[in-house]
Amino acid sequence: MGILRKLGATTTAVAMLGAGVFAATGTAGAAPSAAPAVATTAPTAATAPAAKAAVKPAAKNVLVPGKLRLDKRCMTGRIICVNKKTRKVAFLYNGKLLATGDARFGGPRTPTRNGFFKLQRKSKNHVSSIYKSPMPYAMFFSGGQAIHYSADFKARGYNGASHGCINMRDKKKIAWIFARVKVGDRILVYSA
Repeated sequence: MGILRKLGATTTAVAMLGAGVFAATGTAGAAPSAAPAVATTAPTAATAPAAKAAVKPAAKNVLVPGKLRLDKRCMTGRIICVNKKTRKVAFLYNGKLLATGDARFGGPRTPTRNGFFKLQRKSKNHVSSIYKSPMPYAMFFSGGQAIHYSADFKARGYNGASHGCINMRDKKKIAWIFARVKVGDRILVYSA
C-alpha cells in the first residue's frame, strides 16, 4: 500500500512537472526568443519542491532515536505502540515509557494487521471461540485480533506464531498494562 501511494505521488509530481514544461513550451511559441529560458526555468523551479515532497518519506515513518524504534506518533496521549521489526510492545503516556515487553505476531497465512486502531474491548480470561485457546488479558483492537498473554510464546519463544494476535511473553507485564489501559486508547502496529 505504501509503495502504491509513493508511485501515485511520483506520477502526480511527474504530471505536474510535465504540465509546467508544456506550459513553458506553449509560452515560448508566443514570446520572443529570450522568453523561453525564463519561462522554462520558472515552472521547473516551482514544481521541483513538489517532486521532492513526493520522494521524501512520509512523517509517519519518522522514528524516535533509541533501541525501541518508536514511531513519533507514539509520543502523544495514551497509546500502545507495537513494532513488529523490533518485536516489542510499548505502553506510553505523552511520550513517557510506562511498560515494554517482548511480542510475536501472526504467521504468513494469518498476519497481524498494521495500522492505527482503538482498543475496542478487554477480556481478562478470554478463550478464543475459533481456536479454543486461552487468551488471558486480551485487549481487542481489530476484529478478533488482540494483544494478549501466551503461555505457548513463553514456552517456545519466537519459534511459534499466532493466528494474527500479538502474543506477549511476560504475564506480569501484560497484566500490568491490561490494568491500566482503557477502552478507546490508541494502538499503533507498524514495522520499522
